[in-house]
Amino acid sequence: MKKKLGTVIMGAALVMGLAACGGGSDSSDGGKDTASAGGAKIYDQKCSSCHGGDLKGGVGPDLTKVGSKYSKDEILDIVNNGKSGDKGMMPPGIVKGDDAEQVAVWLSEKK
Repeated sequence: MKKKLGTVIMGAALVMGLAACGGGSDSSDGGKDTASAGGAKIYDQKCSSCHGGDLKGGVGPDLTKVGSKYSKDEILDIVNNGKSGDKGMMPPGIVKGDDAEQVAVWLSEKK
C-alpha cells in the first residue's frame, strides 16, 4: 500500500513539475511582450513607491499617459539621468542597464 501511494505521489509531482515549466512565449513580436512584462515587474519593484502602483503619482508625477508625452528614448534618458520637476526630482540611476531599457519600453506604451 505504501509503495502504491509513493508511486502516485511521485507521478503527481512529476506531472505538476512538468506543467510548471511552461512553454514560454508564442509571441511573434520580437520579445516586446517579454520586455513589457519585465518593465512592469521592474517598475513595481523600483518605481511604484514614488509613482504609485497604478502609475497615478504620489511623491513623483502621474505616469498613466507618459508615453504620449515622451518617446521611449526620452523616458530612458530621464530614467538614466534624472529630472527636476514641479513634483520634486527624479534621481538618476535608480534603474540601470537592461532594466532601464525595459522600464522605458513599458512606460512608452502608456498613452
